[in-house]
Formats: sequence, C-alpha cells, structure tokens
Amino acid sequence: MATKKVADSTLYHLSPKGFWKKFRDAVVVNPEISSGLPLQGVNRFPPPGSRPEKYSTPATKASDVAQNPYWKRDVRRAYPQLSVITQTGLSSLLIEHSTPQAVAAPAEADAADGSKAVSTTREPLELAAAISKITQSTKVYSESNLPPTLMLAYPRWQPERAPDAPHSQHAYFPMHLYK
Repeated sequence: MATKKVADSTLYHLSPKGFWKKFRDAVVVNPEISSGLPLQGVNRFPPPGSRPEKYSTPATKASDVAQNPYWKRDVRRAYPQLSVITQTGLSSLLIEHSTPQAVAAPAEADAADGSKAVSTTREPLELAAAISKITQSTKVYSESNLPPTLMLAYPRWQPERAPDAPHSQHAYFPMHLYK
C-alpha cells in the first residue's frame, strides 16, 4: 500500500528549546508552523564559507588591464560620435532623393531577362546649385503643401497682457504682467 508523503515543516528548521519552547507553545496561534530558521548543517551542503580553496576571479577580456583602458569603461564620457557631411555629399544626397524611386512591376522585371538597371554616377555639384536644381523641377513647399510641423500635446503659448501690478506712475522699472 502506498504511503502518503507529507512535507514536514519542522524537519529542516530550528525549533526552540527550554523556556522559549514553553513560551512559544503558550503564545503561538498555530503550533504546527515552523520558525523559518533553516538548520545550518542540513539546509545547504556544503555550507557557505566552509570550502578550503579561495575564490579566484575568472580571467576575461575586461580583467586584462592592457585591453581595458579607462576611457572605454567611463560611461560618463560616452559622447555621441560626430559625423561630417560636406556640401558636395549633401548636394548629391539631395539630388538622389529628390526624385521618387521608380519600382518596376513584376511582369516588367521578368520581361527584362534579369538585367539590372545600372545606376549613373553624377558629378558633384555645389549645394546652392543642387538646391536650385531641385526647386526648379518641383515646387517643394507651397501654401497648400506646407512643411511638417512639430505635433504638440498642448496649444502654443500666446502672450496676453494681464492687468498690471500696482506700481507708481513714474516707476523706473514698471512691472508688466502677461498670462
């Protein structure tokens, strides 16, 4: 016949002895509950701090002093990396992205026998010439097509004069109030 296994709450925990056992029996609400203090020799084997060998930190790339300089570890000085864009580079980017990219239909791509279109490289233009070239071909912004604005969760503050604070008529610095 199978025996019923039950977890014994006092098996691996300290129980009071002597006066404190009598005191606990008199005061406790539930005498079957454990103290919650684990037995030192039974709970963890081997107990912490009982091993004879000393702990050694495993060698990693960070523990090598020659490969871990301070400036790499110092996160307070992790400034954003600067990038340089020249006027000729910016003008070539503006010209490339001013015209919408044409995507070939799938039927046309199959008919082309897998030949890829060769991109033409343009000579670098000055920025002013690139901007004038783009604005001549298409009107960038008009009254009906305005540039994007920042979306605000609250209305923009418009200064309104409030009644002035009391001051003398000939004050050197009169106070003007706005709401």
